[in-house]
Amino acid sequence: MKVIFFGTPDFAVPALEKLLKHPGFEVLGVVTQPDKRRGRGNELTPSPVKAVAAQHNLPVWQPERVKKDPETLAQLKNAGADVFVVVAYGQILSQEILDMPKLGCINVHASLLPKYRGAAPVQWCLYNGETETGITTMLMDAGMDTGAMLLKAYTPIDLLTNAQELALKLAHQGADLLVETLLQLERGEIQPVAQDASEATYAPLIKKEDYKLDWGRAAIALHNQIRGFFPDCVTSFRGKELKIAATVPLGPDYWKRLPSEFRVLEVDWPALCRSGHPGEVISIARGFGPIIQTGEGLLLLQQVQLAGKRIQTGWDFANGARLTVGERLGISQ
Repeated sequence: MKVIFFGTPDFAVPALEKLLKHPGFEVLGVVTQPDKRRGRGNELTPSPVKAVAAQHNLPVWQPERVKKDPETLAQLKNAGADVFVVVAYGQILSQEILDMPKLGCINVHASLLPKYRGAAPVQWCLYNGETETGITTMLMDAGMDTGAMLLKAYTPIDLLTNAQELALKLAHQGADLLVETLLQLERGEIQPVAQDASEATYAPLIKKEDYKLDWGRAAIALHNQIRGFFPDCVTSFRGKELKIAATVPLGPDYWKRLPSEFRVLEVDWPALCRSGHPGEVISIARGFGPIIQTGEGLLLLQQVQLAGKRIQTGWDFANGARLTVGERLGISQ
């Protein structure tokens, strides 16, 4: 099967590599986003997908807007591909492109459609506290993740899993499901299933304001926000910005869902379980870090990052900052 692969970030790499290793597929070329300037040196850097394509000497197309680039459109049309595969490419494909390959355009989407259509399904499913997600392959149409569904794969979500960890798991799951989808499609063994639009939810691009923490919210809501938007959620501490990279919700509702290393906190719970104002440090658990009062429940700061510093454990932060019980996060000075 002759394939042209559309993809850009790390999430798309396992799918491309899987196709390249499989004897049943010939990858004719890759379409990816233009190189971007990154890092302190502001140097032009290729996308992760382009880097893999270069290792395999594949043709690469990088139009600013693929549906408006006559040269790229002509080359794609004349390539003779059986199928276009799209994994986190980052641009909307026109109907003209969708109609080019014999078997259509197949998308690998990181949610159980029709839930979490859009650009950030991994992040928003964690934000909303989902306990299960997965991958859906679909036959693309002109809408935003509205095409007929082909195959699904499911994966549970642990309480402490963050977006980076979940995306990595889903990327490999998606690569496997893509191969199975293409093989079954070629054999005529898949019957596309239309999505129920009434059950659709959306996962829009994340905005800067989504990263700001409001300690008046419940502990579990803050925890889900922090792991969903890892590692960028921020609060203020002594008048400066503090990123919160990892947290652990504490209390009877969570002990059984937490790894065994946190069970010592259950033993010490009566001593730790004080109350305070939202954002207040109500305890500092030895070897773990600060425990913060929220609008409802308590939250352990497991990893934090001070401005200009590396991520550190909550315990190292408490010691290095000489943190004291009664100090408050999120208070402007």
